[in-house]
Amino acid sequence: MSILDAIKKGVLEQFNSSVTVEMILISLAVAFVISLFIVFIYKKTFSGVVYNKSTVLTIVIIAMVTAMVIRTINSNLSLSLGMVGALSIVRFRTAIKEPIDTAFLFWAITAGIMSGAGLYVISIVGSLALGLLYYLLYLVDVKAKSQYLLVVAYREAAALEVENIIKSINKKKLKSKSLSDKGLMELTYEVEYDSSIDDMMRKLQKVDGVRNVNLVTYTNEYGL
Repeated sequence: MSILDAIKKGVLEQFNSSVTVEMILISLAVAFVISLFIVFIYKKTFSGVVYNKSTVLTIVIIAMVTAMVIRTINSNLSLSLGMVGALSIVRFRTAIKEPIDTAFLFWAITAGIMSGAGLYVISIVGSLALGLLYYLLYLVDVKAKSQYLLVVAYREAAALEVENIIKSINKKKLKSKSLSDKGLMELTYEVEYDSSIDDMMRKLQKVDGVRNVNLVTYTNEYGL
């Protein structure tokens, strides 16, 4: 046997030509269960107001479709080459706003690949470990103090009293300061929320010349 024949035999042995219905159903079932776990973690750690239901459905479908594709590729060499060529011309132009959504979709694709390849143990154990680790990181981040923007609008005559009250905030960072042509000033501070912020806002509201005191959620440049 020549070296070329040995290489051909080794490559062909990597493909399982006999694909049964049972194998397909097992791959789809494993991919489906793992995708439900991914969706569970996604919902539990979602930080927005309302999560997008299409993202949830996409996670489930993309895991199962990927499992079918990999199972097909794993069964026949000619089909795998044809499918690679067909998929190479596909272009996805849908913009994903949240980077974490991309991570969850990639997680679903990876789970589908491993399920389709028959690596069920690696797929299940890896997904469980990844999900638990991410959930723990999420809990640690939630317990940390949230960042907010404190916006105070006031008359220029009340500037000294307003600034004295704001000095009581331990951790703050001035983001902007503006003065309108009508003599109305506006200060914007990045602050960490705690119970003292509420008391400070009440004091500001009582100052003569203060027009508005607002506290809004804020995502800093690090995404925290």
